[in-house]
Amino acid sequence: MEQEALTYKDKEKQERYDRAYLRMAAEWSSLSHCTRKQVGALIVRNGMIISDGYNGTPSGFPNACEDDEGSTHWYVLHAEANAITKIARSNNSAENGTLYITLSPCKDCAKMILQAGIKRVVFSIAYKDISGVTFLKKSGIEVVQIEQP
Repeated sequence: MEQEALTYKDKEKQERYDRAYLRMAAEWSSLSHCTRKQVGALIVRNGMIISDGYNGTPSGFPNACEDDEGSTHWYVLHAEANAITKIARSNNSAENGTLYITLSPCKDCAKMILQAGIKRVVFSIAYKDISGVTFLKKSGIEVVQIEQP
């Protein structure tokens, strides 16, 4: 019985942290210059934020994510891609980390998440195409959706 209570408390504590990191990712998304969607991401490992990102254009490009017709430029980077590439340029590793993201990953980003060694993905809003989430689950990555108020 005590073991069950401990498990419940651990799950409760994990959900509190998950919600807090999702709120931080949402705040981070506000840094995006994209008008159609603003997405934020954090990568957490061993209780520490080791990387962050938001969707936007590559360094050196104008900040406008959309063209005059409102279509997103092909070269705009997704939030999780920005967070993962930041890790690649540092001494950190995403191995066994958790990715917190405001919008579920697309299929291309899902491949990067797997290759980066991330073991858990927590998101708020489901993207219209859930093939990225399906791929992650089939790959053995824990995927959790927590809708934020």
